[in-house]
Amino acid sequence: MPTGRRRAVLEAKARQTAFQAYVVADRRAPVSELARQLMRKAFPDHWSFLLGEIALYSFVVLVLTGSYLTLYFDPSLVQVPYTGSYAPLHGLLVSKAFASTLHVSFEVRGGLLIRQMHHWAALVFVAAIGVHMLRIFFTGAFRRPRELNWAIGVTLFMLALLEGFCGYSLPDDLLSGTGLRTANTIVMSIPVVGTSLAYFVWGGAYPGTLLGQRLYILHVLFVPGLLIALIAVHLVLVVYLKHTQWAGRGKTNRNVVGQPMYPSFTARSTGLFLIAFGVTALLAAVAQINPVWNYGPYIPDQVSTDAQPDWYVGFLEGALRLMPAAETVVAGHTLMWNVFLPAIVLPALLFAVLYAYPVFERWVTGDLVEHHLCDRPRDRPVRTGLGVAGIVAYAVLLMAGGNDVMAYEFGFSVNSLTWLFRIALVVGPVVAHLLTRRVCLALQLHERQVYREGEETGVVRQDLAGGMGESHTGLDPERRYRLLVRERPLPLPAPGPAAPLRRRLRASLSSWYYRDRVELPTTAEERLQVTGRTADPVAGGAGGEQ
Repeated sequence: MPTGRRRAVLEAKARQTAFQAYVVADRRAPVSELARQLMRKAFPDHWSFLLGEIALYSFVVLVLTGSYLTLYFDPSLVQVPYTGSYAPLHGLLVSKAFASTLHVSFEVRGGLLIRQMHHWAALVFVAAIGVHMLRIFFTGAFRRPRELNWAIGVTLFMLALLEGFCGYSLPDDLLSGTGLRTANTIVMSIPVVGTSLAYFVWGGAYPGTLLGQRLYILHVLFVPGLLIALIAVHLVLVVYLKHTQWAGRGKTNRNVVGQPMYPSFTARSTGLFLIAFGVTALLAAVAQINPVWNYGPYIPDQVSTDAQPDWYVGFLEGALRLMPAAETVVAGHTLMWNVFLPAIVLPALLFAVLYAYPVFERWVTGDLVEHHLCDRPRDRPVRTGLGVAGIVAYAVLLMAGGNDVMAYEFGFSVNSLTWLFRIALVVGPVVAHLLTRRVCLALQLHERQVYREGEETGVVRQDLAGGMGESHTGLDPERRYRLLVRERPLPLPAPGPAAPLRRRLRASLSSWYYRDRVELPTTAEERLQVTGRTADPVAGGAGGEQ
């Protein structure tokens, strides 16, 4: 039989087999119905919505490269003489974890490229999750009905930090060992149970014998399993709850306007995955990262010069360096406040605030409406100011984590830099919040002027009386719609002085959130139209997808 005919027969049999399998599945489960609904699902088109996809595809790269690395990595801390191809370390006693890392880097074909892809993908993964969460926060996409998905996203961010810490601690080089020594001190600073907990985690007194295997199991099994499960739930909720969208002509709080899942969104998303994979591979090929052979194996009584953690836990390093020395001895037990407060209380407080913020804002506003339109950050000055203040506080702590390097490179005093960062940590977020609020209100004032007078044309004319003025043109319908269709909540009414403290506090916070506002000179008919487009989908009737 000719080759072409045989191939045609095989393809026909494959199509028939696939069709029969589909029929069998469809008779026992709603495959056709679910597939039809999923393929017709609308996804709004905006660059800010790609941040979550970048995080997803970076995680896919992590899984692929990590699966390859597990074939060669040995997490054991047993000491063996190094006999690999890196000559400067010949004969030195190193752990099997360190030796296997060098083996992957220098002796496995493509091993160094895959290892560096894995590390770069981890950095991009955490960064994409962080920026994606900021987008969700600033646009109010965490509000009802997406509070659960926000909590899942915060949990994913926390697990990503844990996964990254476990990953860069595995090679047992001098840099990662310094980080583990810091982690041991942090665990031991926990009052009452710290010492026992450190003995359990490390398998004895530091440096212990079991932590390498335990970190390895966490890194390749437990944490990735949780990440995969939560990502799946997160994506299911995104599809089920509908995607948020920016206000625009034809876009209301009761519909979703965008590209269908197939073929438009699928093609674009596949292209983004290939770009993410290619950029990660390019970074791994041209930008060296974590050269453990330069640091050498970990020796407990040595510290690597310029030891800095990966950026996403650098804020903890900065908090430890800024905290003044403070210890208390109670009944013979030392409470290390200088470690416990910045390294345990601070991150716990951070994640507690992230989890609780949707509930807090709903309580302040009394808002029980479903929201599917994104807020513009300028329309919520207080929320935007709080977010910018948090970013500034994080930036100060991150820079403080490298105060020794900055002092060495620029010839400054470490003590002077430390005090500068301490002051900046207190003053910086407050100034950033106030400035951001004023900028948001200034942007609103400018939009009111544009709404009243129209767009500037750049053409200056002189009237008969000799006056000079610039002509204006009317707003285009798309921009006019974006300026009009926005949610502008009013502060809660102030209760009387005899009201309970809780009600008075709630009214005060609500007034702080929403008293500063710039209203557009709209007509009663326009206000009615805006109310209809931002109405609660539950009360106003469910809309479709376009």
